[in-house]
Amino acid sequence: MGQLVVIGNGMVAHRLVEGVCRRDTHRQWRVTVLGEEPRPAYDRVALSSYVEGASEEELRLADLSADPRVELRLGEPAAAIDRENRTVTTAAGAVLDYDALVLATGSSPFVPPVAGRDLPGCHVYRTVDDLDAITAEAEAARAVSDAGVVIGGGLLGLEAANALRLLGLEPHVVEAAPWLMPRQVDEGGGAVLGRLVSDVGVRSHTGTAVDAVEPGDDGRASRVVLGDGTVIDTGVVVFSVGVRPRDALAREAGLVMGERGGVAVDGACRTSDPAVHAVGEVASVDGVCYGLVAPGNAMADVVADRLVGGDAVFPGADTSTKLKLLGVDVASFGDALATAPDALEVVVNDAPGKRYAKLVVSDDATTLLGGVLVGDASAYATLRPLVGRELPGDPLALVSPSGGGADGVGADALPDDAQVCSCHAVTKGALNAAIGDGNHDVADLKSCTQAGTGCGSCVPILRKLLSSAGVEQSTALCEHFAYSRAELVEVVRATGVTTFSELVSTHGRGRGCDACKPVVASILASLGNGHVLGGEQAALQDTNDHVLANMQRNGTYSVVPRVPAGEVTPDQLVTIGEVAREFGLYTKITGGQRIDMFGARIEQLPWIWKRLTDAGFESGHAYGKALRTVKSCVGTTWCRYGVQDSVGMAVHLELRYRGLRSPHKIKAAVSGCARECAEARGKDFGIIATENGWNLYVGGNGGFSPRHAQLLASDLDDDTLVRYVDRFLMFYIRTAERLQRTAGWIEDLEGGLDHLRDVVVHDSLGIAAELEEAMAAHVAGYTDEWRDVLEDPEKLSRFVSFVNAPESPDPSIRFETERQQPVPAMSGPVPLGMPAPHATVEGSPDVG
Repeated sequence: MGQLVVIGNGMVAHRLVEGVCRRDTHRQWRVTVLGEEPRPAYDRVALSSYVEGASEEELRLADLSADPRVELRLGEPAAAIDRENRTVTTAAGAVLDYDALVLATGSSPFVPPVAGRDLPGCHVYRTVDDLDAITAEAEAARAVSDAGVVIGGGLLGLEAANALRLLGLEPHVVEAAPWLMPRQVDEGGGAVLGRLVSDVGVRSHTGTAVDAVEPGDDGRASRVVLGDGTVIDTGVVVFSVGVRPRDALAREAGLVMGERGGVAVDGACRTSDPAVHAVGEVASVDGVCYGLVAPGNAMADVVADRLVGGDAVFPGADTSTKLKLLGVDVASFGDALATAPDALEVVVNDAPGKRYAKLVVSDDATTLLGGVLVGDASAYATLRPLVGRELPGDPLALVSPSGGGADGVGADALPDDAQVCSCHAVTKGALNAAIGDGNHDVADLKSCTQAGTGCGSCVPILRKLLSSAGVEQSTALCEHFAYSRAELVEVVRATGVTTFSELVSTHGRGRGCDACKPVVASILASLGNGHVLGGEQAALQDTNDHVLANMQRNGTYSVVPRVPAGEVTPDQLVTIGEVAREFGLYTKITGGQRIDMFGARIEQLPWIWKRLTDAGFESGHAYGKALRTVKSCVGTTWCRYGVQDSVGMAVHLELRYRGLRSPHKIKAAVSGCARECAEARGKDFGIIATENGWNLYVGGNGGFSPRHAQLLASDLDDDTLVRYVDRFLMFYIRTAERLQRTAGWIEDLEGGLDHLRDVVVHDSLGIAAELEEAMAAHVAGYTDEWRDVLEDPEKLSRFVSFVNAPESPDPSIRFETERQQPVPAMSGPVPLGMPAPHATVEGSPDVG
C-alpha cells in the first residue's frame, strides 16, 4: 500500500481525500492529512453563516478519519519537504515518508502595505478563528464608533460586510475599483448592486483606496483615512482585498513556480516533480491561480483519478458565481465581462426595479458566451449550462420579463453533456441517469451525484429535470422543512410551538432560509403568537414587514393608515394632510380607498405614526401578507339604488379582519346593489347586496392573472355572512401554500369550489366551529402593530438610517417636484451606471 501525504485540510483537500477513498477500490493508498488548523475540515464557503448562529459542528464536512485508511493530523502543519528522500517534516518534528504528495495549502489573505494595517482591531476574513476574533472585537469597538470598515468590495468583502452588520455595526465597504465586485460583474451590474446593498445599510466607497489606519489614544485602530480624504471612525477594520497562494513550502522545495506565484502544474495537476501534485488556490494552471472552490474541486477530482491509475485532465476553470449577498441576488457566468473578440452584449437595465441582466453572445448572436444577473438571478440555473452552446431563442427574450425569461427554456433545452452543477461537475446526462436509477427527489439526487451540495444554485434545474422525467415533486416548503405550508400550520397548532428556532430544531433541519423564515413568521402571526417584530420573529420578516412599511424606489417608505371601507372624517383628512405637509410627503388616493403617503425616511416613520395614532389611525398593513382593504360603495346610506348598507358592512368586516396574516395579501369589497360599484367580484372575497341579504363571492383577484370571484352562497343574513367569511378565511390560512392567492388555492382544492362550499356552508369536515373559534381569537387578540412599536423602545431602535447617528437622514435620498408634490429625483444622473461601450445586438433595447 502506497503512502499519500496531503498538505492542507481545507475543502479542496477534503474533496481530494474523499475522491481517493471512493475510487481506491483496490486499497492502494494509505492517506495522511496535515492540517494547520486544530479543527476538522469545514465549509469555508458558508463561513458567514457562522456569524448568523451556525455552529462550527454544523459547518464541518464529512469525517473522513472514520475510514481506517485515513489519518488526520490536526494542528500539525508541514514545515519542510525533502523531495530527494520523499519525506515531509511536520512542525511537530515528525518525518513522514510519501510515495505521492499533494499540496493543498490554499492561500493567505493579502493585506496591502498601508500604515496601521497591523494595529489591534485590524483583521482578515478567512477562518473560524478570524470570525471569532472579529466577533469578540465588535462589542468593544462600539465604544469607538458603530461603524465597521471592510477594505475590499469583492465577494468576500461583501460577506465580511454582512458579518459586521449582523454583529450590530454599520458596515462601510471600500473598493478601489469604480464599482463593487469588479471581477464578477460589469459597471452596470455593479451600479445596481451598489444601490441594492445600500438599501440594506451598507455604505460603499468606490473608486478610492485606503491611505492609512490610524490609532486612537489606546493604540488600537480608531479611524480609516481614504484616498479621497474621507475619514471613517471605527474600531474594527477587516481586510478582504484578495489572496496570495501559500507556496512557500513548494518554493523552498525547489518546485517550479508560476509566473505570478503558485506552484506550476500541468493538465494532470502535476508539478515539476512527478511525485508531487498541487490542487486548489496554491496551484498555478497556465499562470493563473483560481480563488474559487469549483476549480479546486475539479483539480482534486483529476488528482484522485490519476492516483488510482486514471488519465483525467483538468478541464479548465468554471468561474461562474451565484450567491445571495446581503439578501441581494448576484450571478455571473462564462465570459461575463465580454472579453471575447467581437462579443455582443444584450442588456436589460431595469433601474426602477433594481434589476440588471446581461447576456454576452457571439458576434452572430447564436452562441451564449456568458452573462451577469443582479437583483434577480433566478435565470442562472438555466442559462449557465448553456454557455458555449447555441441559444435556444432570442437572447433578449431570455433575460427580459416581457419575453418570458429563461424559465420558459426548460430543462429539455439542455444537451446531456451540459454541466448543470459546476461545483461538482455534474452533467444533465448524469442527473438523468440518477433519476432513472430511482432517485426521485432533490435530496436523493444531491446524495448520489453531489449536485446541489455546493453553492446550491443548480437546485432549481434539478427540480426541472425531475419534472421532465415525469416525477411528481415534493410539496416540502424547502430543504429545511419536509412539510408543505399547510402541514406546518398543523404542526404549529398541534405542538404549540411559538418560535421559529424551536420549530426548525424539532420539526426541521438546518437554520432556515429566505423561503421558510417569512412563511413561518406568517404562520406564527396568523395563530396569534405575538407581535411581528417581537423577539426572534423580527429577524424572520422580509424587507417591508421588517419596518412595517413598503420600501419605495428611492429607499424611502410609504405610510398607509387604515381607513375602513374608505370612510374618513374631515378631521382625519386634515390630520393626514397636516402630517403629509409637515414631513414633505407625496399623497395619493389608492385603489383601495385609502391615502398613500410616500417619501418617508426610515427614521421619520415613528414620528409620523405617532401623529397618526394620536389621531386615532391604525396600521393599514399595506406592507404585509394580510387583510388590506374592504372597499365599498355608499350603499343605502346615499345611493338611491342601494338595497343594503354596504358601508356599514364593509367597515364591520375590515375592522374584524384587520391584522389577519395570511399566505397572500387579501382584498375584499362590498357592493350595495347588483350594479357592483365596489367591484366586489374582483376581490378575494366580495359581497354584493340583494333584496334578501348578501351574496358571497370568493376567489377573485386583480393581480397578474385577473379572476372573477365565484358565488359561494346567496341571500345571507348579516350573521351568517360573517360566519361564512370567518370560515372561508381561516380555512384558507390553514391550508393554502406559500404565496398562494385564494383563486389558485380554490383551483387546487380537490373538488374546487364545490368542496369549499361543502366545508364552509355545510361543515362537511366538521371543523366549522373550530374555524370560527380561531377567528374569534384573532378578533379578541388584535392590537395595532404600529402603536405597539411606539410603546416599545427596543422595537423603535430599528428605525434609523445610521446606527451611530440615529437622527441623521440618508444623504443619498433626493427629491424633485412634480405636479406640486415631491417625487424621487430620477431625471438627473441616476447612479446606476451602464456597461462600457460595446457592440450591442441590433434592435435590443436597454430597458431602463
